[in-house]
Amino acid sequence: MTDLSQNGPGTFVISLDFELIWGVRDRYSPDGGAYRENLIGARAAVPQMLDLFEEYGVSATWATVGMLMADSREEWETFKPDFMPRYADAALDSYHDPIGTSESDDPLRFAGNLIEQIRQRSGQEIASHTYGHYYPLEPGSDRESFAADLQSAVAIAKSKGFELRSLVFPRNQFNPEFAQIIADAGFTVCRANSAGWMHKEAASDKYFRTDIRAARLIDAYVPLSGNQVIAWNSIPFVGSLCCLPASMFLRPYSPRLRRLEGLRLKRIASGIEGAAKSGGIFHLWWHPHNAGAHTDRFMSFLRKVLDVYAKCRLHHDMQSMTMAQVAERAAEFNS
Repeated sequence: MTDLSQNGPGTFVISLDFELIWGVRDRYSPDGGAYRENLIGARAAVPQMLDLFEEYGVSATWATVGMLMADSREEWETFKPDFMPRYADAALDSYHDPIGTSESDDPLRFAGNLIEQIRQRSGQEIASHTYGHYYPLEPGSDRESFAADLQSAVAIAKSKGFELRSLVFPRNQFNPEFAQIIADAGFTVCRANSAGWMHKEAASDKYFRTDIRAARLIDAYVPLSGNQVIAWNSIPFVGSLCCLPASMFLRPYSPRLRRLEGLRLKRIASGIEGAAKSGGIFHLWWHPHNAGAHTDRFMSFLRKVLDVYAKCRLHHDMQSMTMAQVAERAAEFNS
């Protein structure tokens, strides 16, 4: 196989898990509870992120929960899947939540205005985070309900004028056994997990285990899992589906860890620079609600990250790509 890492410039990829309360609804009260500031704050953070991406000429993939695309409760109902998930833990089922009538009275569950802002910016890809924030590794998930969920996600996106190509699994529950279902729904790429045992896909009971979460936290500051640069020729495919690994999670600003911000930046910068110099890929991801609190601090840190990319573009001809663009190029060398 051709060694892609020797062909062309390094690549910087950003993907965002755009979910608002649908991603945390089983952990907080219906109004967002203690996390409401972050969720409401995400609505102000998204335009700021778009401004930064435009300023630096950076593309991004916005993996959006399909429910957020609905303009009303009626439209939300219209696009509900024919087959609902049957999770063993009923708390994971999002279809029994109280829901408002529209974005104006329920800004945590509808986001049409924000999605339209993303649409209007150059280089931004609207992608899928499933329709109902579906959990493919939780007990009770199955092929039938997963396929139905993706059909709903594709249908509501199509009604808004979006053709979905990229998929991000909620809570990083990457499940290669569903690859053919994803490809049949029209997707060309999904996000796989970062390298390292602490990032391995798992159901919630293990993924949120204290020791594993602690390891992921440490890995954000020191390279427990390596520099996380992805070589082009190591991107896995399952059939026709590109499974593009993540590199690192851009953590929210923490006042308690503020003295370690230099280490955190160094960790990310090392990966971006490593990708630029080797001709590999560095794939950074986060949720918009991670910037919902301490927004100025988050944006200041993000600007520093983008400064690193800008220098690598200047000195190493590094480029910015969406997930779909990476998949298209990687497929050329996977035939």
